[in-house]
This record gives sequence, C-alpha cells and structure tokens, in this order.
Amino acid sequence: MHRQTGFTLIEIMIVVVIIGILTAIAVPSYNDYLTRSRITQATSGLAERRTRMEQYFQDNHFYFQADPALSGPACDNDTTASSYFDFSCPTLTATTYTLTATGKSSMTGFTYTVTEANVRATPAVAAGWTTSATCWITSKGGGC
Repeated sequence: MHRQTGFTLIEIMIVVVIIGILTAIAVPSYNDYLTRSRITQATSGLAERRTRMEQYFQDNHFYFQADPALSGPACDNDTTASSYFDFSCPTLTATTYTLTATGKSSMTGFTYTVTEANVRATPAVAAGWTTSATCWITSKGGGC
C-alpha cells in the first residue's frame, strides 16, 4: 500500500489564516512602537533647546533682543536636526518663548511645545491619539 505524504489544502489554509491573524495584530502594534520611538526626537530636541534658551537668558537676561546689533535670538528654526520633526520658536520675546516641534514625514500631525515656564503640551496628534495641555503625550493611550 502506498502512503501519501505532504500537506492537504485544508492544512495549508489553516496556516494562512493563522499567519493573517498574527499579521493583523502585529503590524499595528509595530507601527505604534515606531511612532513612540520617534516621539523621543521631539521631546529630547525640545528639552535640549530649552536648556540652550535658559543658558542664553542667564548670560544676557533676555531670550530675544529686537535690536540685532545687541544680540541675536537664542533659538533658531531647525528643519535638519531630525528626520521626523521641525523645530521652531513661533513665540519669542525678551521674557517669554514657546518652542515647537512639528511632525513631518511619518510623524505629520504631531506637535509638541514647551514654554519658558516649562509648561509642556501636546496640542496636536495623529488620529487615535489624545492631546494634552499639560504634558508631552508619548503613547497612544494618552500616557505622558
């Protein structure tokens, strides 16, 4: 008697269904992981720029002087330091500032800010995420 070896069509289909289910769970989780890892570029970039602003203030007693002959701003717009965020100072006066990290590329929709009073905020996020006026959101569930 001759014995057949190999897989039946039903066995192959069961394996395909299992792989499909695992992929449906794994891919969104992996994408969220990548997003969370890219957020650190914004938060660390803002923290580093805030330190520079405070050092500048300690040396000059202001964040920005309108007369460029006296001094320049302590903050410059930067679109090259990060692959996923552009950094800017949309609000900059002698005594106040707001630093902003605006998402680009796959991080479009995310915006993080920090002020001279160290008020951290997440005014804009991608769909499915939560904004915050009091912290930098670092996870999809709204965790700071």
